[in-house]
Amino acid sequence: MIDSPPSSVRVLSLNCWGLKFLAKWRNERLSEIGRQIAAADPPPDIVGLQECWTQQDYNSIRESTKHFLPHGKFYHSGIFGGGLVILARWPIEESSMVRYPLNGRPAAFYRGDWFVGKGVACARIRMGPRKRDIAEVFCTHLHAPYESEPHDSYLCHRTAQAWEITKLMRGAAERGHLVIGLGDFNMVPLSLAHRIIETHSPLRDVWRITHPDSSLGAAKDKCEQVRGLPMPNAEFNISKNGTTCDSAFNSWRWNEAHKKRLAKGENVHIEPSVDDASAKRLDYIFFSSGETHDASTGQRTAEWTLKETNVGMMMRHPTLKCSLSDHFSIEATLNRSITTPETLDTGPYALEERYLPIETYDEILANITKYMARERIQRKLRLGHFGFQLSLTVASLIGVWWVPHNYVAFILMFISSFGLALGVTEAWMGLLFVGSEIRALKEFEWEVRNARERAVVKQAADDKNGS
Repeated sequence: MIDSPPSSVRVLSLNCWGLKFLAKWRNERLSEIGRQIAAADPPPDIVGLQECWTQQDYNSIRESTKHFLPHGKFYHSGIFGGGLVILARWPIEESSMVRYPLNGRPAAFYRGDWFVGKGVACARIRMGPRKRDIAEVFCTHLHAPYESEPHDSYLCHRTAQAWEITKLMRGAAERGHLVIGLGDFNMVPLSLAHRIIETHSPLRDVWRITHPDSSLGAAKDKCEQVRGLPMPNAEFNISKNGTTCDSAFNSWRWNEAHKKRLAKGENVHIEPSVDDASAKRLDYIFFSSGETHDASTGQRTAEWTLKETNVGMMMRHPTLKCSLSDHFSIEATLNRSITTPETLDTGPYALEERYLPIETYDEILANITKYMARERIQRKLRLGHFGFQLSLTVASLIGVWWVPHNYVAFILMFISSFGLALGVTEAWMGLLFVGSEIRALKEFEWEVRNARERAVVKQAADDKNGS
């Protein structure tokens, strides 16, 4: 039994880069990640991990941290697992893994997003004896961008995923609980996905609370140039811009000369003043405070406030001298701002209706329409390929009766059989997968159109009241 709720909560999120067979020194690095989390000062109370793909790596981290994070969950999803983990100081009362309806394509097997079944790891954590002493944690890893926006063919997927996790977090906030969303969102600040989260839910990006003027992306993408700012150095990117990925300090992003020195066992030192054009922020902690409601005065007060946030887990492996992951962690401390009697109500609440600009909904709908047209063309091409391979197989079966040599008949049958197997796979993806994806797109489209209609009504009401 938990006697009293905490006065503060320390949160840590890290992409571990634990790809089995592909990530170099995976076992050594993830074991050290566990040890460094255990040695953190102040120690975290809630930890969200991404790309922790294997039970072995999860067990290793749990073994190092179980003395102060006794509760944990390794989330199972997809064919190869979702790679998501939540660790907590307090009991996890409920847990679920919510798969994203739009989540990559099976044909892109070399990327793997579809096969790992990406989604949201959800945990309801009991922090104290009172009914409002609940933290609802949502850990995720959105679809990776393989091209720059707006040319990224997976932009529609990532937008839909941001929409889905936003609905989950908004529902938790309406229950009056402390809500924490964390993970590798594969987006830059104020991108479309970022704006969806901060508009359609009450959650806020902790880094932009403390650093509202921080970078909106990598300097090489002219993000700073557009704002009239100079090239940031590595130290500035960490302390002010909160960059967690592609930092000059991260050994997995070094040039070949530095990598060769590292391979020789040299502890390479990077000057804090070096230009850092590629670094960007892809890892986030969002939070929404639980509220209390005083019936006698009608006042509502936020129960949790942000104390501080920082980039962490920048240390190197003690013997390998490499960074522990290709990402750094994002960390934050939340303070309980008030101590309230149990008589005060804490929800559920009707949250303020906030909407994106109308043109932003139109942008989302245009992306959906464009991607849906692409998938319909893909379905026709895949079914056409199946038809071609089927015709080729039939022609080969007829042709073997007239070929002069047995080895020629064997070659014909081998090629046609292989082609037919490929054609059947294409037909499966065209009929089943593309059909399923189009139906998911239609659901997403309806939700966006519905939100747009409500936004139009609210805008008209605001204009009327203003006039």
